Amino acid sequence: MERSGLAENKIATVEDNDLKWVLLCQKGDVEAFGILVERYQKKMLNVAYRMTGDYEESCEVVQDAFLAAFRTIKKFRGEARFSTWLYGIVINSTKNRLKQLKRDKSRFWHAGDNPGDPGDGAIDGFDCLAASGSGQQESLLEHLEKKELEAGVQECIGLLESDHREILILRDIQGLSYDEIVTILKIPPGTVRSRLFRARIALKDLLLARIGEFS
Repeated sequence: MERSGLAENKIATVEDNDLKWVLLCQKGDVEAFGILVERYQKKMLNVAYRMTGDYEESCEVVQDAFLAAFRTIKKFRGEARFSTWLYGIVINSTKNRLKQLKRDKSRFWHAGDNPGDPGDGAIDGFDCLAASGSGQQESLLEHLEKKELEAGVQECIGLLESDHREILILRDIQGLSYDEIVTILKIPPGTVRSRLFRARIALKDLLLARIGEFS
């Protein structure tokens, strides 16, 4: 029988709080994988949504990514954190989905169509309407302004080149370390830093241009 993964080798080169559940998954424990899904589905959905700008597409991407992770988890050897490994799967799944949509030419970028950002804990509109007293109208106005701002930022992110978009999402939105990004994108550290610098400049220019449209 082929020996693979942590379950047989008991080797991990980084500290990872998920290893307990990963080991159980590698032994076929479906419930353990469910715990990992619950732990990371929101973050992964945020990545896919930021990349695609489409909530329904991002849900499908993340579902496919988790399925792929479950099927290949025995190959996970702990050379990076499980979360880093999972980010890589989600990024690749999202990029493949975007290529497919581009080929089909049946769907276009709809940044801001979804009223809430699934990964940032967006407030449901009914929460604002539930406010009481004189602050009700102000709360609703603040909510609408926040949604408009979020939609504008998301639209600008969607206009970035794919390479710039993904690295900006991983570093500035998800807060991953440079080492993790190197592992996920499989590019040298210098490339990570230079690409991130260019991505930030590009996003800043897009945001300034958008502000100028309303000034």
